[in-house]
Amino acid sequence: MADQGGYRRNAKTLWGLILLAIAFSGLLRYLGALTGIALLDGGIGVALGLYICAHPAANAVNMLFFERDALRRISSEWSLVRWLALNLLTLLAGWMVIYVGIIRLVDRSA
Repeated sequence: MADQGGYRRNAKTLWGLILLAIAFSGLLRYLGALTGIALLDGGIGVALGLYICAHPAANAVNMLFFERDALRRISSEWSLVRWLALNLLTLLAGWMVIYVGIIRLVDRSA
C-alpha cells in the first residue's frame, strides 16, 4: 500500500464498490424495479454509477500527483499492475451501472 501525502490505496473500497454495482444491477434485473418508478430507478442508477466511477478516477489523479514514477514501474511491479486492473474493473462496473440507469431513464415502456 502506498501512503504518500495522505494518499492511500484501498482495494477493499474498490471491491465493495464492485459488489455494490453487481447488487444494484442484479436487483434491477430480478426485481424489475426498486422503487416502482423507472425515472427514479434510472436516476439512482446514474448517480450510483457516477459515484462508483469517481473512485478509480480519483485514484488515477492521485497516482499522477503522488506516484509520478508509477508509469515507469508498471512492467516491474505486479502489485501496481493488479492495482490498475482493479481500478479498471471498478470503472467498468460503474459504467455498467450508469448504462442500466440510462436505459431506465429513457425506457418508455415502464
